[in-house]
Formats: sequence, C-alpha cells, structure tokens
Amino acid sequence: MTRETLKAEGASLTIHLDGPVWDGVQAATIGDVAFRDPQAGAALLGDALARIRAAGRDRVLGPMAGDTWHSYRFVSESDGSKPFLLEPSNRPEEPAIFADAGFRPVAHYFSARMALTGEDPPPPPADARFRITAWDGAAPEDLFREVFALSCAAFAGNAFYTPIDEAAFLAMYRPVMPMMTPDLILLARRPDGSLAGYLFAIPNLVEGPKTKTVILKTYASLERGAGRHLIHACHKTARAMGFETVIHALIHDDNISAERSRREGADVFRRYALMGLPLDV
Repeated sequence: MTRETLKAEGASLTIHLDGPVWDGVQAATIGDVAFRDPQAGAALLGDALARIRAAGRDRVLGPMAGDTWHSYRFVSESDGSKPFLLEPSNRPEEPAIFADAGFRPVAHYFSARMALTGEDPPPPPADARFRITAWDGAAPEDLFREVFALSCAAFAGNAFYTPIDEAAFLAMYRPVMPMMTPDLILLARRPDGSLAGYLFAIPNLVEGPKTKTVILKTYASLERGAGRHLIHACHKTARAMGFETVIHALIHDDNISAERSRREGADVFRRYALMGLPLDV
C-alpha cells in the first residue's frame, strides 16, 4: 500500500510512500497532520516513521499530502492574523513535534501583504510576444486544461515537483472554480492564441463577501517578462474593483517571485517551512 492513514485517540496523519524526489531519491511524505493531543501525535509520528523505514524509504518530507500540488508546509512564523482563503494552517505545537522527531526545515516560504492605494504605477514596456487579457468566464474546463499543460512545463524544474495527470488536476480545481472571479483570472496569450502565462487571484472570502483583500494565489509563465506584466495587471484590476490590500501568497524564498514581491513593497506577515528527515534504513 502506497498510502495509509493512521489514527489514534487525539491524532491522525497520512503516509504517502511515493512522494517527490529529495536528495536524488524518492521520499515518503507525511500529510493531513492533525495532532489534537501532542503526546498522541508524537507517538503516532513515531509509528509512521517506523512504517516508512520498514517500507525501505530513507527520506521523509512533511507535512505534505503526497506532493506539492496538494497541501504542504507548516506555518513557522506569523503576525497572528487569521489564515486567508486556501492557506495551510496547523496547530502551533505540530512543527515542534516534527522537530523533536529529527525533522529539519528543507525549504522556506512566505506570504506578504501590500496596500493597493494611490495611483497605478507605470506599466511594464509593451511586449509583442504576448498580450494580457482577463478570462471571459467561458469554458472553465477548457481553460484549466490549458493551465494544466502550462503548469507542468513551468513547474517541472521546481524542487519536490511530482507530475500528476490532467484528471487529477481538474478534480483538484473544480471545487475552487465557483469562487473564482473572471476579471481576476489573467492570461498572457501569444499572437497565435496559445497560452504563455496565467495568474489566478481570488478574493479573501474568509473575511466575508465584501472583503477588501485579494489573494494573488498562483502565477506561471513560459515567456520571460510575462509574470511582471501579469502582476501589474492583477494589481491594477484589483484597485479598480475596490480592493485595498493584496496578499502575495505562499512564495518560495528563492523564487524570482520573492524578489518581485519585495520590489513592490509588500511586507511579510507569515512564514512557512517544509521539513525533512533522512532515515537510516
């Protein structure tokens, strides 16, 4: 069995034996962590590691629900503000339980907040390779098939990347589609109509239907410079729609997106860590 859920009184987790490659070998992952009772959680984590070791895996990542397409990362630092829509969250003691078992951070991420006040900054220079438009709201499944193909190409070089099939990708996004605002789905298309990049932003609906905060959730591109154009268009559109704050969500510390966020003047309010543990099999 490559996936197994373990439960005890006050704790649960799921083991995925076929996780991403780490240090050149396939790692197992531990996700869906819920340690309501810290002592029970520590014991269950020890049980999970024993099972992973017995299965022959010598690397473990966590928290991660199998791959980076699904939920992963612990909150490691916070200003105390409430979680935003689709943000990973955890009990404060859970990272310490993993650390006590020998896990150490192997990747760091952050979310940053920026005010959408004042005038729109000048747009980037026009680029004949692509044009930025908002999604018209039609044929969402067709759009997401395009997004899936581009995402596979754009993310393939990322650390801990694991491919998934189109059906799994569409199943993952279908529940989110009704929450999406077409004007905040921005597309960079080449002159031949093919997709060169995309950006998904979504209102922070946990604050209610009249939220003034928008979340820049995901963007990717295959043309150099398209990301800069997509971000500018997102901020401009969000201002015009009456949003007052944008969240640059869940950015890897070493990603080019991190430098873009800093240049825009966004302030970090949350940090996250993915943890890893080498095992002696």
